[in-house]
Amino acid sequence: MINIKTDSRKVKKGDIFVALRGIVGDGHDFIPKAIENGASKIIAEEGKYDVDFEIVKDTREYLNNYLKENYNKYLDEMHIIGITGTNGKTTGAYLLYDALNKLDKKCCYIGTIGYFKETKVMDMANTTPEITEIYDMLISAYDDGYRYAVIEASSEGLLHKRLETLSFEYAIFTNLTQDHLNIHGTMENYAKCKQKLFNQLRAGGKAIINYDDPNKDKFMFDYNTNITYGFTGGDYKVIDYQMSIMGTSFTFTSDGVKQNIKVPLIGKYNIYNVLTTIIMLHELGVSYSDIYDTLMIIDTPKGRMDMIEYKNNRIIVDYAHTPDAVLNVISTVKEICDGHIYTVFGCTGDRDRTKRPIMTKIVTNLSDKAIITCDDVHNEDPNQIVSDMINNLQNNNYEIELDRKKAIIKGINLLKTNDVLLILGKGHEEVMIIKDNKRIPFNDKRVVLDYLETKSVIKIEKIND
Repeated sequence: MINIKTDSRKVKKGDIFVALRGIVGDGHDFIPKAIENGASKIIAEEGKYDVDFEIVKDTREYLNNYLKENYNKYLDEMHIIGITGTNGKTTGAYLLYDALNKLDKKCCYIGTIGYFKETKVMDMANTTPEITEIYDMLISAYDDGYRYAVIEASSEGLLHKRLETLSFEYAIFTNLTQDHLNIHGTMENYAKCKQKLFNQLRAGGKAIINYDDPNKDKFMFDYNTNITYGFTGGDYKVIDYQMSIMGTSFTFTSDGVKQNIKVPLIGKYNIYNVLTTIIMLHELGVSYSDIYDTLMIIDTPKGRMDMIEYKNNRIIVDYAHTPDAVLNVISTVKEICDGHIYTVFGCTGDRDRTKRPIMTKIVTNLSDKAIITCDDVHNEDPNQIVSDMINNLQNNNYEIELDRKKAIIKGINLLKTNDVLLILGKGHEEVMIIKDNKRIPFNDKRVVLDYLETKSVIKIEKIND
């Protein structure tokens, strides 16, 4: 475990506390709390303190140098893989994590659904945690014999320099679609943040890039070795695929050779996620035969196309919360659903308001009926969120039910035969965030299972539970 911290709440006796000046806060304000918690030394840019302290010109520079000098010699022995993009980070990262471990290549995962080694170690507040926390996790994994790590690199994490001192052996770009404009302002700024990952490759490192994304050239730097994948072209090109409710089979070419793959995932968008795993495993020397066998038994992250069977219907819980993700999920279901499609969804408060009507239009265009409800409202009025969602909406195939539990139950009761209910937006999440950052226990799948239990329905848990 490392002995340097930037969060005063996590300081333990003997730790060094570095007071960072951030975009929305100043670590100097929390030095008293760090001392109270047992900090043995303070690194700051100003002030005098009752414990050992050092005043430096730039505490961020001090932290970066300390981490590199004390820990990077261990991390250089690890294969560190970063994955960034609007959609697909979690699924792509988790698939690779699971595949490597199934192949006896000990791999840890750091991302949206937590910190995993052999199993989940802990949940995390952010997709990409603070850099000292990341080092803590990586050094812990290293000490336990792990030599592979997959890290989700969020745009906000890159913006706040949470990955700055790490050098990656591989960087994966999934796609770039509208999200987080409340933070970045423009799509150009959003792309620039994600580009940072591709400037942190080690000598000889490789960039794996979605050929089909119109932004691909922004991530293909001349000084990196670039490997592309996609349906319209690329070094790994998909030429055919078939899909059923049980999974997907597809054929791709690489170096002029055809390869056939089967996976227990559905959706064209998931083929992209699987391809990044295939490319990474192949680059790491795994044979296609072993890749094929591993993908047949791959586990997927919770809250991503999580299916529950109910009579002759299916209920699907998914994290989709961007226009592109919602479009992908519902379009996929339309390919395999013989009945009606009903969708329960909401939009997050205190976030990009411009995507709300876009998402609602997609949902109402592609679903037989939508039930609009609350997501994490944060400090925003839920009625304002809904007003944004239905602004200028032409369709009327929706109803509004702000109580998310009631909305889910209403959706279940619409199901007849061969129908699908989609519950979108929160996926794996275990809480609902409301005013003043209050967190109320809430999980979409648990609501479904609890309600079905009251109806004495035999439930068949999906695939990845």
